[in-house]
Amino acid sequence: MLRELGLKGREHDLNGNAIVVDGVSKTFKIPHERKITVFEHLAGLVKGNAYTYEQFDALQDLSFSVKHGETFGVIGPNGCGKSTLLKVVAGVLYPDKGQIRLNGKVAPFLELGVGFQPELSAKDNVYLYGAIMGLTRKEIDRRYEEIMEFSELKRFESMKLRNFSSGMYVRLAFATAIQTDPDIMLVDEVLSVGDEAFQKKCGEKIDEIRRAGKTIMLVSHAMGTVGALCSRCLLMKQGRIMALGGTEEVLAEYTRITNEVSGNAAEKAEQ
Repeated sequence: MLRELGLKGREHDLNGNAIVVDGVSKTFKIPHERKITVFEHLAGLVKGNAYTYEQFDALQDLSFSVKHGETFGVIGPNGCGKSTLLKVVAGVLYPDKGQIRLNGKVAPFLELGVGFQPELSAKDNVYLYGAIMGLTRKEIDRRYEEIMEFSELKRFESMKLRNFSSGMYVRLAFATAIQTDPDIMLVDEVLSVGDEAFQKKCGEKIDEIRRAGKTIMLVSHAMGTVGALCSRCLLMKQGRIMALGGTEEVLAEYTRITNEVSGNAAEKAEQ
């Protein structure tokens, strides 16, 4: 059931909006069984069930818009479709139905470090990852020292990435990605990676970008962060929009739903 918390329906245009999601659906097929050998595959064909799938509706007819300069939160339980939505907006995945319209340069902070090469040095990876994120070599030249300063990895710039810890890896990826100077940032749980000090540093940087008037679409399980940064929020459940509107109101709705689910589970356990 869709709760009307500021939802305007499906009449959206790009006038004043950075992101428009219009009637978007995405379905995945989950195989029921995995064929390992040629014999098993042929046996499956004889039985008539070699390729059977379960349909999983990750996103179901989503429509909303995000205004220029707005920090917009996306929340919901695990498996509700938050990350799939962000990947569709980023263009990593394509919707089966509907369309996404964007106005501005987009930087997706989805899986930091995808494209890194472990046999190359940290410096070489900055240039490689920067190119993947849309920076020219001259732009990376100008920003290289700032990248290394933010990541606090200058002394390790000649070390191969395979010798980096996971925390160092993430610091280098985030420090490079934020140099793309995007109009729209798509952020998926970036604030939950790395050590506590770096999480704080990332949060401060994102807040700085937010105050500069950039558009941010943030997926997070950290309700405190969502409450502090986001002006509006979208609550998802099973691929659908359950609530959309002011952050305080949507967070309260999420708490209500969570408590209701927990209460039902506790009742069943007692029976």
